[in-house]
Amino acid sequence: MAAAPLFYAAAIIQAFTRTGFDIKRHAISSLTLGELGWIQTVVFILTGLFSVMAAFGIRCLLRGDKGGTWGPWLIGIYGLGMIVAGLFHPDPGLSFPAGAPADMPTSMSGQAAVHSAAFFTAFICLIAASFVFARRFTAQGELGWSVYCIATGIISPLLIIVGMGINSWIGVIMGIAGVVAFGWVSALAARLRNEASKVRSQK
Repeated sequence: MAAAPLFYAAAIIQAFTRTGFDIKRHAISSLTLGELGWIQTVVFILTGLFSVMAAFGIRCLLRGDKGGTWGPWLIGIYGLGMIVAGLFHPDPGLSFPAGAPADMPTSMSGQAAVHSAAFFTAFICLIAASFVFARRFTAQGELGWSVYCIATGIISPLLIIVGMGINSWIGVIMGIAGVVAFGWVSALAARLRNEASKVRSQK
């Protein structure tokens, strides 16, 4: 439940305090660069670890139930992707951090390629997981949660596509896409935690 609030609280604070960072132009991943880049690196890793822990908890709760296999696996892979994305950083560019080229890099370093692949994999797994849990909530007759899951799986990739076409606001739009997707994981964890509490109280 703490993963998304931690990630975005840290990102918002740094967006207003890191010299040269412009949320309209720079992706949140760029905060892993520079002297203070270790802060966002740690946040990436903690977010991933929290998500892996959530995946284990969901697996225990839903073992043998609909969504109890692929749901936890996909969220676990998302968590691992966030850890790898934190360990490997994007290339400097657009004048951030200080001393970086004024333009975007014309080629991608190996480290940046791993970062991008890890983040892309994590995001795809979240989208897939949202549809897995939509199916589960539909089977349970919880249409509100089913719609929420489906909306997450549709809106977040659409925002990514839109962001890639509007360079002047790419950081903001990508950030909103992350809020939608990462926030869904935290909301799902809270929802399933309540479900687990009800199960325990009935025993």
